[in-house]
Amino acid sequence: MAKYILIPDSFKGTMSSAEICGVMRRAILRHEPEAEVISLPVADGGEGTVDAFLAALGGERVEETVTGPLGEPVRAFYGRLPDGTAVVEMAAAAGLPLAGERRDPLRATTYGVGELIGSAVRAGARRVVLGLGGSATNDGGCGMAAALGAVFRDEAGVPFVPTGGTLRRIASVSLDGVQARLAGVTVEAMCDVDSPLFGPAGAAYVFAPQKGADEAAVRLLDDGLRHLAAVLSSLPGGADAAGKPGAGAAGGMGAGVRVFLGGTLRMGIETVLDVTGFARLLPGASLILTGEGRLDGQSLRGKVVSGVAAEAAKAGVPVIAVAGDIGGGIEEVYGRGVSAVLSINRVAVPYEQARLRAGDDLFLTIDTLMRLRALFLREKGGHSDAEM
Repeated sequence: MAKYILIPDSFKGTMSSAEICGVMRRAILRHEPEAEVISLPVADGGEGTVDAFLAALGGERVEETVTGPLGEPVRAFYGRLPDGTAVVEMAAAAGLPLAGERRDPLRATTYGVGELIGSAVRAGARRVVLGLGGSATNDGGCGMAAALGAVFRDEAGVPFVPTGGTLRRIASVSLDGVQARLAGVTVEAMCDVDSPLFGPAGAAYVFAPQKGADEAAVRLLDDGLRHLAAVLSSLPGGADAAGKPGAGAAGGMGAGVRVFLGGTLRMGIETVLDVTGFARLLPGASLILTGEGRLDGQSLRGKVVSGVAAEAAKAGVPVIAVAGDIGGGIEEVYGRGVSAVLSINRVAVPYEQARLRAGDDLFLTIDTLMRLRALFLREKGGHSDAEM
């Protein structure tokens, strides 16, 4: 019996990873009803991360009322996986949609994210996977840290919870409370952004405008992050935290995770492969189907296709990548373990029309692939576990 592993990224604005897995599964079982099909929807850290992990591994969605990005109570959630791992989307408590028309990164806080992490830890989680993406904030994760027990003080020694607009007021910070609360807990942040904390390529200049900041606010926010970098440099592990790739993710939360929580930042696909136990699923696999909405040269930089192919190559399992659009510079993927790249686009129409038929086109593409596979196996006179 053939064994297929489906692990595609979403086709942004068209189909979620889970939807793609469902279409691929239908097409495969149409031709091989007895096949084993394992679906691993990919999460990138943003909206849908919790649901993707729950769909792949099972578990439960836990709802909590926490502090929203502008201080009001919001109903948020995290995922509890069967092994006890907690999956938290920072966007569930501090995401841009929660701010609505009142977007203001000068005032927005990540406090609710810390409340979600705290709830998961109190419930017994000893591993927290934190998705960084879709934030309305620019507070460097200070709100998150404060909710977990960090104490920030101004020049007068008065405790306060910093936001993007008040980072420069930080005179000192104590992490004793955080360290006590997270003792024995590992925190891993999913981060596909490599921006530093501050500067022209940093959190404020690159991302704050879409969060509601005008030019003056961007400068103020960047100044605050520069000050925060100086504060972090005096803390254990903070000497070079501001310049590390991903420090500027989610309004500087990348740096906050490293220093305030003692956590690590990993590419999203690395986290997915680890948490789902991808390597343990490879023995006996006949074929892996992966893909992205657009496959191009950027796909080689730690994206889903390259990450999946690199791991599969160790086990000698063939990989086929399916994409909505194929750009230039992809030739290198063939040297990284990808056997073939297929586009689902069957008719030359504009994107707005193509996206409406993407599900049907994907099904027909996998259907064609399965017909070719059947022909290949007939020509071989049988089948093997290292087949196409």
